[in-house]
Amino acid sequence: MHIACPLAALAPGDSVRLDTSPPIAVFHTEDGELFALDDTCTHQDASLADGWVDGCEVECPLHASKFNLRTGEVDSPPAKLPVRVHRVSVVDGQIMVEESSEAPNLPPGLSINGHV
Repeated sequence: MHIACPLAALAPGDSVRLDTSPPIAVFHTEDGELFALDDTCTHQDASLADGWVDGCEVECPLHASKFNLRTGEVDSPPAKLPVRVHRVSVVDGQIMVEESSEAPNLPPGLSINGHV
């Protein structure tokens, strides 16, 4: 389990990046839902936490790939591979993220430690 931040510190529409390996992005939607995905776009090395959330999708800031926040599936290319989805809960006012045990899909040339 990773502690992301206090729920009160993450306003609806905002996101936060966790310095895990690989990094995880936590999104608080305008509707008040919380989601956590691997932070790195599977097309090229870009932070999804820096992207734009619209409804239940996040758009990568680099080449506009879109990922479904619920499933991690690609809703719009150029990305082809999904990102991992992580379980989110709120415990005593803290956003907690349970990291998926699945292997991450990383962009070409990137490894878990950020080295080729």
